[in-house]
Amino acid sequence: MKIESLTLLLILLFASCSNNGRKIENAGSEDWLIFRGDPGLSGYSNAAIPDAPQLLWAYKSDSRTSSSPVIYDKTVYWSDKRGRIYGINAAGRQVFDYNFATAVEASPMISDSTLFIGRIDGFMSALSLSRKDTVWNFETLGQISATPNSGVFGNREVVIFGSYDNNLYCMDKNSGELISQFESGYYINGAVGVMKNFFISGGCDAWLKIIDGQSGMVTDSLKLDSYIPASPAIDGNDCYIADHSGNVYAIVIEKGIILSAKKIVEATGSSGSFISVPALSPAMLYILSDDRYLYAIDRRTGAIRWKYLQKGNSGESSPVVCRDRIISCTRSGIISVLDARKGELLWEYDTGEQITASPAAASGRFYILTAKGTLFCFGKTD
Repeated sequence: MKIESLTLLLILLFASCSNNGRKIENAGSEDWLIFRGDPGLSGYSNAAIPDAPQLLWAYKSDSRTSSSPVIYDKTVYWSDKRGRIYGINAAGRQVFDYNFATAVEASPMISDSTLFIGRIDGFMSALSLSRKDTVWNFETLGQISATPNSGVFGNREVVIFGSYDNNLYCMDKNSGELISQFESGYYINGAVGVMKNFFISGGCDAWLKIIDGQSGMVTDSLKLDSYIPASPAIDGNDCYIADHSGNVYAIVIEKGIILSAKKIVEATGSSGSFISVPALSPAMLYILSDDRYLYAIDRRTGAIRWKYLQKGNSGESSPVVCRDRIISCTRSGIISVLDARKGELLWEYDTGEQITASPAAASGRFYILTAKGTLFCFGKTD
């Protein structure tokens, strides 16, 4: 009995210490509520997609968009550039329609049946999906182009977003009341990542800043080698971010303080710039470069395990991890699904339309939205 107990204890200890035994925090399989899937912007979903996905349907809105799709209660939502919100159900039929009648570039975020979206006229709007009515509007002094994020700071549910007026705002999610505000010194174009009671933002000044959500004060910061073109990806206390020079940083943060920071990938003269938000699995980091490669990087050692040359420029889209599969898109409209361990191409589809949005995945399906406003749904036929 003692030998059996010891054996069981060793198995449990090995599992707890192995990266492969970890789970990405907040990763779900039924919803995709923000353009990277969760408040940490990890780009990871527990949804299992089929080995040979099939096109189930395509919905053509014929209205151009900069938005990435989000998924709530088996309905896919996005905004076109004129501010019209679409909701398409699992059968490919439009079931929601609302028009802000003003220009929108941002992707929406959904929390508790309320859709939050920033507008070019400087307003952040909260829209009730059930009532099809605006809950609140908050005006800033600059356009809002980034998706908002959500969190729980203290005992309040909040919405966090940046504006071209150089400020980061933290709002009460239900009332729209301003809780805190941070002056960044530069306009804010990207989404902030949320780590517990803190949000993490990088920008054109090359500084990564950690900000207390309740006070709006910077608790720590780190100067990178060059400006930061995309948002961070967060898993637990681990934060990963890339700069325009081609460096990838692994940063450990606890209670708003940087405990350690290192370059797990260093830029070389021949390397491209990393332009996408990293996607995380429990053991690996996946990121697109402007040299057209998708890189798979070991989170612990920084070793590049494989790289895959895409059939077209990477553009603004970021990859998504679905368990042991990677979904990646090119600006020219090609969707690829790769084996996450080996980097082998498993499936490919040419939409024939430009893609700048990131994929969304839930309930065994994944969705791709083109810049022309066509929503493609892929999965397995029942």
